[in-house]
Parts: sequence; C-alpha cells; structure tokens
Amino acid sequence: MKKSIQIFIGLCMLILSINVHAQSKAGAEYFNGKWSVLLKGTPNGDAKLIFVLESKNDSISGIVQDTSGVELSKIANVELKDNEVTLYFNVQSYDVNLLLTKKDDDHVTGSLMNMFEAEGVRVKTVKQIK
Repeated sequence: MKKSIQIFIGLCMLILSINVHAQSKAGAEYFNGKWSVLLKGTPNGDAKLIFVLESKNDSISGIVQDTSGVELSKIANVELKDNEVTLYFNVQSYDVNLLLTKKDDDHVTGSLMNMFEAEGVRVKTVKQIK
C-alpha cells in the first residue's frame, strides 16, 4: 500500500513538471528571430519584408530586410506587450509602424499603419551537419 502511494505521488509530480515546461513563449522571447511578413493591399501591391528581431533586456531590436536579404531599415522604436509588438521603422522615406499579434507558435497577424493587413511566419533555419 505504501509503495502504491509513492508511485501515485511520483506520477502526479511527473505530470505537473511536464505541464510547467509546456508553457508557450511570450513577449520578447516569442518575437525573437527572423520573420517573413506579407503586407497585403499596399499602394504598390502586396509586399513581403523580412524582420530580423533580437531580444535585448526584455525588449526587441532589429532590422528590416527585403526578400533578398538587403537591409532596408533599422527598427527605430518598439512597443512590446505579452502577445503583441509594434515595430516603428522607416521604409521608402516613410515612417511606418507594424503591429504584430501572436497567432500560434510560428505565425503572427497584424496591420501596417492600421490600414494594411499583415501575415507573418517565423523563418526557421536548418542547421547543417558537418
């Protein structure tokens, strides 16, 4: 009887520890990395930008690139909440902001200047084995 109680308590502790590790990322930790964002319906048509974001001291910094990897702008300012980030940057001589909201672990939705729909996906890099 004593052994079955110990096994039961051990199983409960295992289930609790697994549940603790399964929490999803939020804030700067979630947005850290490379994101491919499609901006729909801009005056020049749909546009795709790459955002390379880096978390620093519970905030975000980074750059904006075109699809070929050429840097277009540095991110000038960031407003960060748990599941959303607003990025301020200059592109084609316009100061713009992009709101991104967490959809799931690898996808975001949002808007550019509260006018144009944005959809983003995390760019995953494949590590090569040498």
